[in-house]
Amino acid sequence: MNMKWNLDALYTSFESDNFLNDIKELDKNIEELNIWVEESLIKSAAVQDNYADIGNIIRQYLDSYINIRKLYSALSSYAELTFSVDASNSTAKKYTEILEQKLPELTKATVQFTRWISLVKNIDIVLKNSGLLKEHSYYLKEIRNNSKYLLTDKEEILAARLKNTGSNAWSQLWNILTSTVKVDIEINGEQKELPLPIIRNMANEADASTRKKAFDAEIAVYKKFEESAAAALNSVKGEVITISELREYESPLKMTLINSRMDEKTLNAMFFAIKEYLPVFRKYFKKKAELLGHSNGLPFYDLFAPMTITSNDSESKEEELTFDYNQAKEFIVDKFRDFSDNLADYAEMAFENNWIDAEQREGKRGGAFCENLHVIGESRIMSNFDGRFSGLTTLAHDQGNGDHGHGLINESFLNSDYPMPLAETASIFCETLIINAAIKNASESEAFTILENSIQSDAQVIVDIYSRFLFESELFEKRKSSSLSVEELKNIMLNAQKESYGDGLDQDQLHPYMWACKPHYYYADFNFYNFPYAFGLLFAKGLYAEYLKTGKSFIEKYDTLLKATGKNTIAKVTSMMGIDIQSPEFWKSSLELTAKDIENFIKIK
Repeated sequence: MNMKWNLDALYTSFESDNFLNDIKELDKNIEELNIWVEESLIKSAAVQDNYADIGNIIRQYLDSYINIRKLYSALSSYAELTFSVDASNSTAKKYTEILEQKLPELTKATVQFTRWISLVKNIDIVLKNSGLLKEHSYYLKEIRNNSKYLLTDKEEILAARLKNTGSNAWSQLWNILTSTVKVDIEINGEQKELPLPIIRNMANEADASTRKKAFDAEIAVYKKFEESAAAALNSVKGEVITISELREYESPLKMTLINSRMDEKTLNAMFFAIKEYLPVFRKYFKKKAELLGHSNGLPFYDLFAPMTITSNDSESKEEELTFDYNQAKEFIVDKFRDFSDNLADYAEMAFENNWIDAEQREGKRGGAFCENLHVIGESRIMSNFDGRFSGLTTLAHDQGNGDHGHGLINESFLNSDYPMPLAETASIFCETLIINAAIKNASESEAFTILENSIQSDAQVIVDIYSRFLFESELFEKRKSSSLSVEELKNIMLNAQKESYGDGLDQDQLHPYMWACKPHYYYADFNFYNFPYAFGLLFAKGLYAEYLKTGKSFIEKYDTLLKATGKNTIAKVTSMMGIDIQSPEFWKSSLELTAKDIENFIKIK
């Protein structure tokens, strides 16, 4: 089966007539909207008491704006997806930059419309008189409410333009550095140069010496670009602080929460529960360390060490759970079908239609992600599949993201954009389905491997994510006064890991460069892209517990919930399932599920 994705549904090439014509169409539509705003919208203050006229103006703006957003989405997705799997593609890089420069041209129109609609009186009366406006009522009220954070028109345009030579450029630099750097490593007596993502995947190797060797080689390679990565990080965060202050947000975190449609009380309740359960996770780390022969806690390089039970046969061999790509596809589709035909059909379609780029290769960025392409009703999934069970669950995770997007294809383009915390709900729910299904049909040794893999995954999303939140919080605080040196960044990261992992990890074997290898820190529009993972895990676990209680009747409610994620606050979405996310008790109930797994793990050996 082909392990590279096909992007032809977007465009066949950068030289194709469709791609080049759509760029021209985008320019034309942006120019027309800007002219309309100048000639019609600004002069429409006189109709403020005429609800029908106001409604017509909003409809005209929405029609133009949605069309532009769709065009831009198709064009930019094609360029960015191409570049994400081939950092040497200069044409993809060029068009990524060209398209980034188109957005500032739209800024004046969007800012002026936002300012205009904030002045409309009796907005509820206006919105209820039109199907299109009613459909977009949440979106329109949201931009109206957030209009208080707008800068002047000139400042907004300037900020948008400078971003392309600022945070966007620094983010791209980081992406190129990590995608193209070669890691020197000796394997089986042979010296090799391998891409960084392949080296990082060696953390899952069964052989202990390989894991340690890969970790040491990884840490060493960061020295090649640590100053560049630090410069990129300081620049991105410095820009975020400047913009946050100019807009008069209380802090970058407060700005992130507002953009995430989430309140601070929810965040505090979740972290209160997480901190209470950190000692439980530390017991797991210490037990794993003991099983691997470590006496001072688990070294960072063994966090992902696969755990196996020695078989009782005469050969006393150890079994490792592995899959080839076809087996992974069959397993995922089969187990998804036990839950829902719609979910299984989506997954099968993604595999069969080459929507997935799973191959490990040079020039491809590390990690995994899913991009939902609402404009064509499809998605694209990138992973670095290595045949292990963790690679399979990563595929299932991003299939969940894709299914989430697929469930929104009948929603308006503007209502298909859901906030970060809810972006992880469907993915982690699907991952949970796979893990629990696998355990049911596993041998004793396989069940142990799957159980440990599941706990390991939860620990990353709870404990490591908490360390990343602590790191980013202190980074923002210190960056207010000056740039941070490489040593300062390393020390902040080490202190964050010590506070989060505690004595569960060997304090002399931590990862000081986690800030250099994770892309989330380098996105100016997605600050604190760490707590959404914890939110997604714990909310999804709560949903899975509800599914076990109610059975098939849960599926319809679950699908309805996903469809509502693009046009409601997070609290409103979660309340659809009767969940109070402002209560620490909900988060504790989800954490207790992992705590029970840890209890079982500790008892096994």
